[in-house]
Amino acid sequence: MDFEKTIQLLSDITNSEMHHYGMEGVPFPSNDILCQTVNICRSLLFPGYYGESIIDPDSLRLQINVGIIALYNKLRQQIAAGLAFANPGEYGSRKLLWEEAKEKTCKFIDALPQLRATLSTDVTAHYRNDPAAHNLGEVILCYPGMKAISSHRIAHKLVELDVPLIPRVIAELAHSETGIDINPEARIGKGFAIDHGTGVVIGATCVIGDNVTLYQGVTLGARNFPQNDDGSLVKGIPRHPIIGDNVVVYSNATILGRITIGEGCVIGGNQWITQDLPPHTRYFRYCKRTDADKPAGH
Repeated sequence: MDFEKTIQLLSDITNSEMHHYGMEGVPFPSNDILCQTVNICRSLLFPGYYGESIIDPDSLRLQINVGIIALYNKLRQQIAAGLAFANPGEYGSRKLLWEEAKEKTCKFIDALPQLRATLSTDVTAHYRNDPAAHNLGEVILCYPGMKAISSHRIAHKLVELDVPLIPRVIAELAHSETGIDINPEARIGKGFAIDHGTGVVIGATCVIGDNVTLYQGVTLGARNFPQNDDGSLVKGIPRHPIIGDNVVVYSNATILGRITIGEGCVIGGNQWITQDLPPHTRYFRYCKRTDADKPAGH
């Protein structure tokens, strides 16, 4: 082993942006703890399906209270870690940091009943849209779309509370688990369903209305990326689609740019769309097969 090279490695790291000290005494965000935090949230939103597998009506209140305390402790720690990671010089003391983390954590917990009400519409949408679904419980337990959406609703609420970094970690944990990539900043209405789900991508500035269904492989992405004078990408501009209420997008369709897909549209599989569609459009374009494409003998 060449210790001179090891010293050079240390020098290279400390003189670059490829390291981060954070705030003294505050841990970095933890994927493992955030995974546990999401599961605790799910156990509070769907008792019996996550967490304790046996629900006793006589002890349900106690179980909920225990879950809330566990969620408070883990989430407050992770929110503080996210705040310190993103803005390490903003807080004059750890006391201020922990007070802000406490406030955001309490607001998130207060929002859980509304989150459950919204997620119940998502569960119903999956069940109604899939003839293979036997009951609502199967949707909650098994469907990757529901797991991705529940994570997204949790992450998006944290975005609304101006929590940095943590929402993106939660989104990427769901991405790894389900193959569904939803940016936590995307705004999604009630009754949202993702059937099968693998390969779905939803960009940060997407706005999705109520009762929208997507199938596997759908991309709601950006058409182009404006650049600053120095060649860096312009941040924060609306660049993803707006999807109206009651829209269905079938598998592997690609919708790009800040365009509007009107209410009630139905978009066929494998379509490429970069322009607005008026309400109630049925967009199906099929390639015409030539004689050369016909099988031999026909």
